Amino acid sequence: MNFIISALVGYLFGSVPFALVIGKLFYNTDVREHGSKNLGASNAGRVLGKKAAVSIAALDLSKSAIAVWIAFLLFGKDVAIIAGVATSLGHCYPLFAKFKGGKAVSTAAGYLLALSFLSETNGWIIGVIPIFVFFGLLKLFKIGLV
Repeated sequence: MNFIISALVGYLFGSVPFALVIGKLFYNTDVREHGSKNLGASNAGRVLGKKAAVSIAALDLSKSAIAVWIAFLLFGKDVAIIAGVATSLGHCYPLFAKFKGGKAVSTAAGYLLALSFLSETNGWIIGVIPIFVFFGLLKLFKIGLV
């Protein structure tokens, strides 16, 4: 039962489309109508600018980290893993945005970051390696967020 509760809570956290919320609330723009039509920080950055991209990435990262921590505190580490995966699924297929979301890059990063703090030995590697890979690929392929 704990796994189901954790998965549902994680999915609901992940279903909050921060790119849509920030776009409509502060910019009067639906990011799904522009750029790649994706509900993620990269598309929001292209459409709304760098401030919006950073804000959305931070919020997407935090929603999975919070879901993982809540599940960990209530049920333990094994159940927290389920919450993180469910949060990423919720971001990709959000209930609150007709099941058309983002790619869960920031959401997965938050999940890995939260797990890195829960690991007993060398857990920081889980959180640090994806960050280096992400920024390395951005640099290598000259991809800009804006």
